[in-house]
Amino acid sequence: MKFEYKVVPAPKKGKRAKGVRGGEARFANTLEELMNDLGAEGWEYQRSDTLPVENRAGLTGKSTEFQNMLVFRRTLSAAQTSGVQDSDAQAASKVVAAPVAVEQIAKIHAPALPSADAAQSLPESLTTLDASDADTKEVAAE
Repeated sequence: MKFEYKVVPAPKKGKRAKGVRGGEARFANTLEELMNDLGAEGWEYQRSDTLPVENRAGLTGKSTEFQNMLVFRRTLSAAQTSGVQDSDAQAASKVVAAPVAVEQIAKIHAPALPSADAAQSLPESLTTLDASDADTKEVAAE
């Protein structure tokens, strides 16, 4: 049998509910609702774990807090198990690609940049002047 697991944070405080009085009763009711909701989806409660979580404190500091987690599991049907294996095989076959040279990638994805000399020179359309216009020649000479 294969299983899948689900880990959810345990509630930190109880929610208000009609007919439930007191903090402990609210907390128990909240936990009961969470477990019943997941149980309706086919998840079986396994255990509760307290795990350390490292958090940032300020710019460079770190602090360790402990988080209560609830662990649930459910069995995978044969169809789900084979479907997962088939999709993994399909994904692996799609990932494999033919090797491509860096030059080919650059031609496709990188824009062509002019050389330094070409970037410094003016295009021919700006450098040629009409010989019949004397005023233009004087302005160009200045």
